[in-house]
This record gives sequence, C-alpha cells and structure tokens, in this order.
Amino acid sequence: MKIGFLGTGLMGRPLVERLLAAGHDVIAYNRTPEKAAPLAEAGAEVVENPLSAITASEMVIAMLSDAEALESVLLTAEARSALAGRTVINMATIAPEEARRIAGEVEAAGGAFMEAPVLGSIPQAETGTLLLMVGATEAQFEQAGPVLQCFGESPRLIGPVGQGATLKLAMNQLIASLTAAFSLSLGLVQREGVDVEAFMGILRESALYAPTFDKKLDKMRSRDFGTANFPTQHLLKDVRLFHRVAAETGLHDAFLAEIGRALEATVDAGLERADYSAIFNAIVPPAGE
Repeated sequence: MKIGFLGTGLMGRPLVERLLAAGHDVIAYNRTPEKAAPLAEAGAEVVENPLSAITASEMVIAMLSDAEALESVLLTAEARSALAGRTVINMATIAPEEARRIAGEVEAAGGAFMEAPVLGSIPQAETGTLLLMVGATEAQFEQAGPVLQCFGESPRLIGPVGQGATLKLAMNQLIASLTAAFSLSLGLVQREGVDVEAFMGILRESALYAPTFDKKLDKMRSRDFGTANFPTQHLLKDVRLFHRVAAETGLHDAFLAEIGRALEATVDAGLERADYSAIFNAIVPPAGE
C-alpha cells in the first residue's frame, strides 16, 4: 500500500521504518525537513509539503503534535480536495471532541477518518510492540488492521472516533499522576534518611507498586533525566489537554492542575526536552534550593 505519513519526529520516524520493513511504500512529510531526511536513506519518499504526501497515497497516517497541527496539514482547501476516497488515521494525542470534529471535516470532504493513539514510546515503536487504542467503525478497523499491526500485534477497537482519544488521555493522566506521586514519596524517604532500597523493597511487594517506579528511580536518584523518549513538554501539553476535557465533562481534577504547575516549573527550569521524570526536580528541589 502507498501510505502518506505526516510527522516524522520522535515517534514518527520508527513508525515509518516499521511500515517500510513491512513492504509498504511510504511518502513522508515533516515540517522540519532535516528530521525526515534519514528516512529517504531507509527507502521512503520524502516530500516538501503535506499535499504531496496526501495526493500520492491511498492511506494517510498522522503523528503530529496536536489538533491544531493536524488541521493545518489536513484541512487546508488544497488538502480537503485530495481527501476523497482516502482513509486518514490520526495517531497523536488530541481531545475527543477535536477528533470528532476533524472526523466530520474529513468525511465532508469525501474521506474516512479513524484514530489510533498509542501507549508506549520509542523502544516499543521500534519493535512494533505499541498498544494501539483504535476509534473507528468495525469495517474501518478490519480494513486498516494489517497496517496497524505493523506498530503493535494486537490493536484494540475501543469504539467510535473519540473513544480512542479519551482512553489515550486517561492513560497519559496516569503517567503524570503516578510520576508525581512517586516523586513525592521518594522525596520524603530521602529527606528523612530512610534507606531507599528498603522503601522500594516494601513497595514492590505491595498493591501500590507500578513498574514505572523502577523505570524512573535511577533518573530521580541521580537527577540525570537523560535523552527523552517522552519529554516533559509533551506531558505538560497532555496534562493541559486533560484538564480542559475534565472541566468540560464535570470532573474535579484540582490535584492535576497542581501537577501541571510542577511540570510548568520543570519546563521553566530548562528541562522541557528531558524525560518527564524531571518533574522530580520541581517536587523535590535539590538541597538548598
């Protein structure tokens, strides 16, 4: 199949490579051309504008930063005229109502729209072990199945468009809340001089344990947050998005607003591109600060 891929950043690049490895022809576009250049060496056709990727493809996959970016490449007058008969799959994190609105616009232009946001990061994208949460009709899900399986063995149909986006936001809220909560507990343990391994040993044997705690422990203890698979600035964007959706649906999430402020402080400290576990620095400031 000829697949147009819009957005070849941290996650987009390995997803394109998975498609190429499966034998698909990929026409790739990225707003920053140099980020897409290595994919030409891997066998993709790299184009300079999104319209070229759309018109040359049977299916269009988008992994862009937000709904505004998606609309800017998909819903221009020129792009709309090229959507007829094509299926668009959005894989980025956007709000449920944004997904439904964009779906309506694509369908009005004669195309089909579905969503497949993912849980996992670059290592899982590279190995094809992402968890895909699909919002689509059953017919769309079945048709796109072989393509989606390039990214994860068992894509899951959650429901109509909007429900995949909802589940993705729910998962990313847990990423933020679990990381903040673990940071706070670890900080107290450290401040009071309790042995961290004793703390972790009891935590691991309890119903309170989550594997992410061990994945982030060394980064927090060393305050070396390294190269990010999922950077702080992206988690902040998703927390803000969840906060907006929560307000619209009547949920009380004051605690999440505080986590958002901690993420903002982390970004303001210059750690916007660091791993999101850098929120630890805001919650547990280094001694003397």
